[in-house]
Amino acid sequence: MTFRYDFAPTPFGDALVVFSDEGIVRFDLSEAADPSVPWLLEDVSSRLRDVPVPDPGAADELAHLLADYFAGSRVRFDEEVRLDWRLIDGFHRTALQEITKIEWGQTASYGEVAVLAGSPGAARAVGTACRLTPFSIIVPVHRVVRSDGTPGQYGAHPEYKRYLLDLEQNQTT
Repeated sequence: MTFRYDFAPTPFGDALVVFSDEGIVRFDLSEAADPSVPWLLEDVSSRLRDVPVPDPGAADELAHLLADYFAGSRVRFDEEVRLDWRLIDGFHRTALQEITKIEWGQTASYGEVAVLAGSPGAARAVGTACRLTPFSIIVPVHRVVRSDGTPGQYGAHPEYKRYLLDLEQNQTT
C-alpha cells in the first residue's frame, strides 16, 4: 500500500489530504492555516504505520470539488471521491456513514444520528465520531447539531462549522 499526500485549498487555509491506493484516507482542517506543521504528518503516519510521501497534484480533483462546494454547488463528496475508511471503525464509522446521508442545507441532532446508526442513546459517541472524523467537510459532520438546534463545536474551530452551515443555508433558498 502506498500513502501519499497533497494539500487542497479551502477558505480556512490549505487542508492536508492523505491518499491510499483505495482513496482518501484523511482530509484534515485542524491546522489549515499552516498544514506543514510536522505533527500533522506524524499523527497520520503513526496511525497508518507508514509515512505518506508528497504527491503534488494528487488533490487537484478534490480541490475542484471543494471550489464548487464553496461556490455554493451541492457537492456530494461521498459520491464524487473514493474514501478509505481504515482510520475509523465500529460505531464511529457507522455514525459517520449515516452522516453522509444528511442532505445539503439540512441538519440532524447527535441523538438523531445515534438512532439512525442503530444505537439510540449514543449521542455522545456520535459527537466523538464527529470529532474524530478523518474526513472533515467530505463527511458533513458540520450538519450534526445539538438537540436544541445550536451548532455546537467543530474541533477547535466552531466558526468553521457556522461558516459551513451558513454557506449551505444561504444556497437552499
